[in-house]
Order: sequence, then C-alpha cells, then structure tokens
Amino acid sequence: MDDGGAFEKEIEKITDGVIVGIMSTLAIAKSDILGLSVSERIQLAEDIWDSVVEVPQSVPLTEAEKAELDSRLDAYHQNPGAGSPWSIVKERIRSKG
Repeated sequence: MDDGGAFEKEIEKITDGVIVGIMSTLAIAKSDILGLSVSERIQLAEDIWDSVVEVPQSVPLTEAEKAELDSRLDAYHQNPGAGSPWSIVKERIRSKG
C-alpha cells in the first residue's frame, strides 16, 4: 500500500495551517513558502514545531489531553520497549518519500 501521497497531503495541510498562523503575525508571503520544495516546507514545519516545544508551558492543554498524556506515559513505563524512538520513526517516514 502506497500512502506516500496521503502523507504528503497531510504535511501540506499541516504546512498550510502553519503558514496561516505565521502570516497572521509576520510578513511572509504564502507564495514564498509554497515556492519551497516539500522537504524544505517539512523542515520549516519541524523548525516551527521545535520552537513551540521549547516553551511547553505556553501550549495550553485540556483536561482530556492531560489525561491522555498521563495514560500514554503510564503505558510507556509499563512497557518501554514497545515503541520506537522518534529518530527511527522520523527516518522511516522520510524514507517513504
């Protein structure tokens, strides 16, 4: 099953959301961003996300989101070997493109 197209569409949807947010506060033309290659836009989205993650206290969470995070953390502590490290997941995703 080739879900590369679906992945690319999802990235574009995310990137478009990021673009709208950026454009509301910065003078960056959407055409400039869309002129970037897909890999460059993905990198831009990653860079923006990394900047958000640096200040987690500024990202409000609902009680349901907090409960979900607690549940996932508990599951991890019960079986830490069940998942894959982000570096491996990211490489697996990138190798499909």
